[in-house]
Amino acid sequence: MTETDLNKFFLEQVRLFEAFPAEEVGEIVARSRLVTYEGNEAIMETGDRGRFIGVIVSGHAEVSITDNTGVRTVIQQLGPGDVCGAISLLTGDPLVADVIAGTRCFVLEIPQDVVHAHILGNPQAVAYLSRVLADVTRAMSADMAAARAGAVAKSEDPYALSLRTDVPGKVVALNVGAGRIRFGIYDTRDLGADVQGTIDVSDPAVCRVAVGVGPHRRSYERAPFPLAGLFGVMQEAAGQLGGDFALHLPDVVAVGHRVVHGGNRFASAVVVTPAVIADIEALAVFAPQHNPQNVAGIEVAMKELPHVPHVAVFDTAFHQTLPPYAYLYGLPYGMYKQEGIRRYGFHGTSHRYVSLKSAEVLKRPLGELEIVSCHLGVGASMCAIDHGRSVDTTMGMTPSDGLIMPTRSGSIDPAVMIHLMDHYRMTPEQLSALINTQSGLKGISGLSGDIREIEEAANDGHHRALLAHKAFCYQIRKNIGAYVAAMGGIDVLAFTGEVGETSAAVRSLACQGLGYMGIRLDEERNRDLGRLVSHAVVSADDSPVKILVIANDNERLVAWETLRAVERNQLLVSAGQQRCPIPIEISAHHVHLSQADVEKLFGSGHQLTPQHELSQPGQYACAEKVHLVGPKGRIANVRVLGPTRKETQVEIAMTEQFKLGVQPPIRESGDLANTPGVTLEGPHGSATIERGVICAQRHIHMTPEDALRLHVGDKYIVRVRVEGERELIFGDVVVRVSPSYRLAMHLDTDEGNAANIRTGMVGYIDAIQSRH
Repeated sequence: MTETDLNKFFLEQVRLFEAFPAEEVGEIVARSRLVTYEGNEAIMETGDRGRFIGVIVSGHAEVSITDNTGVRTVIQQLGPGDVCGAISLLTGDPLVADVIAGTRCFVLEIPQDVVHAHILGNPQAVAYLSRVLADVTRAMSADMAAARAGAVAKSEDPYALSLRTDVPGKVVALNVGAGRIRFGIYDTRDLGADVQGTIDVSDPAVCRVAVGVGPHRRSYERAPFPLAGLFGVMQEAAGQLGGDFALHLPDVVAVGHRVVHGGNRFASAVVVTPAVIADIEALAVFAPQHNPQNVAGIEVAMKELPHVPHVAVFDTAFHQTLPPYAYLYGLPYGMYKQEGIRRYGFHGTSHRYVSLKSAEVLKRPLGELEIVSCHLGVGASMCAIDHGRSVDTTMGMTPSDGLIMPTRSGSIDPAVMIHLMDHYRMTPEQLSALINTQSGLKGISGLSGDIREIEEAANDGHHRALLAHKAFCYQIRKNIGAYVAAMGGIDVLAFTGEVGETSAAVRSLACQGLGYMGIRLDEERNRDLGRLVSHAVVSADDSPVKILVIANDNERLVAWETLRAVERNQLLVSAGQQRCPIPIEISAHHVHLSQADVEKLFGSGHQLTPQHELSQPGQYACAEKVHLVGPKGRIANVRVLGPTRKETQVEIAMTEQFKLGVQPPIRESGDLANTPGVTLEGPHGSATIERGVICAQRHIHMTPEDALRLHVGDKYIVRVRVEGERELIFGDVVVRVSPSYRLAMHLDTDEGNAANIRTGMVGYIDAIQSRH
């Protein structure tokens, strides 16, 4: 088929392109690829990540899903002019269905960049795609959850952890510190050619450079250099490995910068702008030894590579989902509101990666897992990750808080610092040096902060080395227990970081005595682990909790976050062309009942009585009301919403949690694992549910057409800006897409009251925080 024939076919028969001028159709066809598929050949497979929208030119195909028993169900027939693969390409999620050629098919594959450049800017094309997506979603509605779980299980890269992209080039990751600069150079096509280097600039007389790729390492010394010469030194270092690994600046497609402190302003990695740099500089008050150096590195890189995107990757961003009761210190509240003094947490990129990698290894959706992540290295922190969200972490306003670390003290009675100032006249600088460089394993042992030296000395019976090692492991074990209690359960215990990956003794002692929690280590696997490439399972076969060791590469994680941020920014820039107001609604407490509980509360055979419709189609407020009874107290006359559900669910705000005496997690509607229960009273009787009380996560309902127009997908996490006399920003807002929804953002009563938000106000998506 000639290009002329294709152009004529698309203009006359493909509804997706009926609103396009002929010359634009010609450009789309020229930039796409015509591929032949034989009968029964897979055009797209469950678990693959969509990289194109396919248009059937001739022949026919079937869209089908296969359940866990192997039964295949056809949900859609495709013929000439029909499209496939749009959902996965637009959301970044793995394909949830197979597309199989029924006969010999010609398929035009339109790549992602062409879709964004041409199709998503055309309102009629967006409307057509939304109808297609709505039809597929309706056909799969009963099986969508199972289909998504199946896609995760079958996908080789369900959470896009690979650095591979459709655009060849190099991603540079930088971690610029005062005494040491770390860098990584990553090829988006040749995934085995990762170059990693360290430039030690702590000695004013000489600069020490170490660089390597795989097992091949080179070290040398050179003259000191100004920071402006950084890229020249990186090129020099990469050149030591041979021409195949040379860094050519025209090949660089993006640069990622590790930034230690993002305060409460950044909940995800962001493309750098002058405003972002100003914010990082303002946050230097919390990280005076780090943020100024990070900014200096950004400015040098932007001058060297002004035409590629630069991304700031914040250690603190992942922890912006911590609830206030987890991040507040017991200080006067004004110190938090006026000075920002609170727990921020660090190692966020590592903990986020660990959570996604754990879900990938278990082949389960991240949104159903409870994970305790232990990042144990030069800095050490732990994180409780509840269904994909960080809900607690050991580090605080700075990285000095939390666990005993190699040279940091970790948590310490603040009166100790006062004592040292009063009795030893120590200055703030001396105290900072004490708690950051002279304490921890090094301080207790009197030997070193290196876990290998500590364990060697302990092996020889060195008393203080034994004590330091025991204190370190005890704190890890203690916090595992605390975080299991905080989440109400655990599915995965993961170790990462230099110590977490290399010390079998630390892992063993951290897990000992936790068998009653379902944490059972296979000591032989743990002891014989050896060099880690990606990950390893070290739990016993009968352990209910999976124990993982996950390889950590800080610079690679910066590169990974950089690519994801660039993708999100491209979506946001495209969506910004269509400014779309989102109505805001305040949700009061309410109850969704199962039919069985309806009958317990209101009598056998009772059917809910609709009183008035709600904003979401098919949802209604009922005439029925119930009383909620908790361990502490009761709430009377809580409205029941219909229709009935498979399982009873109660949604309440924080003030009501206190009245009842329960502590529900922040969850999406329907996500009820490890949630508290309550007793419901009705006119006919009572019903006690063992679980089902939640505080609803901020969310936006939207149709597939809304999602296409806004360039977001189901389960995206976004940030919403509400304009007015006082601009407000709401982060951690989950997007929920269904043909049956109407566009609206829901906040609970407490949040609405605190922010003076009223039903009828509008917000705008101004950032995509996560695509998973």
